[in-house]
Amino acid sequence: MLKVPDHQVAGHRACDEMIGPLVDDSGHFYKPLQNDERGSAEVAFYTSFSSNNNIPNHIGRFFPLFHGTQLIEASDGSGLHPHLVLQDVVSSYVNPSIMDVKIGSRTWYPEASEEYIHKCFKKDRESTSLALGFMISGLQVHGSEESGFWKPDKKLIKNFTSKDVRLVLRKFVSSNTSADSGMDPDCSFASTVYGGSAGILAQLLELKEWFEDQTIFHFCSCSVLMIYDKDSVSKGRSSGAEVKLVDFTHVVEGKGIIDHNFLGGLCSLIKFISEI
Repeated sequence: MLKVPDHQVAGHRACDEMIGPLVDDSGHFYKPLQNDERGSAEVAFYTSFSSNNNIPNHIGRFFPLFHGTQLIEASDGSGLHPHLVLQDVVSSYVNPSIMDVKIGSRTWYPEASEEYIHKCFKKDRESTSLALGFMISGLQVHGSEESGFWKPDKKLIKNFTSKDVRLVLRKFVSSNTSADSGMDPDCSFASTVYGGSAGILAQLLELKEWFEDQTIFHFCSCSVLMIYDKDSVSKGRSSGAEVKLVDFTHVVEGKGIIDHNFLGGLCSLIKFISEI
């Protein structure tokens, strides 16, 4: 049985008038293919990436598993529509805390039209992309069974300043996130979630090491997903912290050149998290 994902924090959400992703109970995420060149570009990326022997195994784990494409009923009831079939990266979590961070100071790709570049540049300048090299696209932080999730409105997230980003990255690993918005975040889970040999920071540094060398792809307008289980870490167990890369509609060939746009944004995110 296909359903709308409970834990989608960014991107187009399935609703009556808009087609969006679906999930099943077997750990699969069905992402509708866009009808223009973006859809074929994302299929081409996943196909190329999954069969590329130059991608180290330890890097492959940062990408959702690819299970091909499938024609399924669109979420808006408009009929059969081709979907990417991917790993649902949050299916193993009961109440995941998730942050979607779009990486790069520019979000357009080189072959884009002048109109598209102008639109992206305006968006990048008005968000933190240009200033910081990344922007938060969406998030949810689990508080408790009683309080549920702290999930800021998209309009609020869109207007985040550098100061807001620092605060939210602290709130993401705090026990008092939703108790009182006026309280200073206690960052009580920072050492477990961000730190440690298996924490988010260690994983981001592993990705950084690869991006310092890889010239196969340029990841334009892609996101880093950071996920962990707050319930588990609050009980002294493993946080289950994971980093995944998602959204590959604008990936282009690297042509032997390092992806400085993505690498620069990744380094900036690492610096922000390191300070916490």
